[in-house]
Amino acid sequence: MADKKFVLNADDFGMSEAFNTAILEGYNAGILKSTSLVANGEAFDEAVSKVVNNCPNLGVGVHLNIIEGKALTKDIDEVSDVNGNFYNSYGQLIIKAYKLNNKEFMAQLEQEFRAQIEKIKNAGVKITHIDSHVHTHAIPPIFKLVCKLAKEYDIPQIRTQYEHFYLVPDIFIHLQKAYFVNIIKILLLNFFTSKNKPIAKKYGLNTNDYLLGVGYTSMMNSLTVSTGLAVLKNRKDIVAEALIHPCRYEDGTIDNHFTEYRITQSDKLKAKIEQMGYEIGNYQ
Repeated sequence: MADKKFVLNADDFGMSEAFNTAILEGYNAGILKSTSLVANGEAFDEAVSKVVNNCPNLGVGVHLNIIEGKALTKDIDEVSDVNGNFYNSYGQLIIKAYKLNNKEFMAQLEQEFRAQIEKIKNAGVKITHIDSHVHTHAIPPIFKLVCKLAKEYDIPQIRTQYEHFYLVPDIFIHLQKAYFVNIIKILLLNFFTSKNKPIAKKYGLNTNDYLLGVGYTSMMNSLTVSTGLAVLKNRKDIVAEALIHPCRYEDGTIDNHFTEYRITQSDKLKAKIEQMGYEIGNYQ
């Protein structure tokens, strides 16, 4: 058995039919073995009936969402507005999480998180891991809350976001404004991870050692995945996770999400990953 594990995880499962289709086809292609389900996604029911129920070896996690869409619970004015829509930016969540008197905010977060976890469990899904939309659970006070809930709901694995800095051999990617924003994200999330890994250990939870997909957010393709894994190939006893957001559109739309869908269809990438000594799997 390989001492290096690789998990390709599709976030935003259940957000739309296009996400669901991409994840089903990625699973059938053989490289995509893990995904994270959004409890308040518009296509949640279809995700369970069409994909989860037909993919017995797909690892399914909870993708906590307090950034986009509607809350599952009511009377949480620190988190959602009068219409039930989430309204906090990432920066606002950091401020509220670290606010001296933040008990009400944290209580409302717990209420919503519980509802999202329980909706997925009640749908008959065996939960293998937990993470979040836009890495909101990485904010250390929120991370501690999520660890507590993961332990309570018997979810063994939680995502952390340490990304080893690397460069792909494509100069044009690095000239994009988004790339420089992503570098700031890496620095922030690596700092948060240094605080969060001891918390995960305290709660007896497993976590990945490395994450790919922050530095090249919205620019993920087979090259960014293989280059990132090549940098880590001489490390021993590691779990490396790459997060993607694949969509396969019925109308033939081609965008960054479709490019990430192509990752799941690449036999060449799969062979390259295995040649580097990685075992491709999930968190089951």
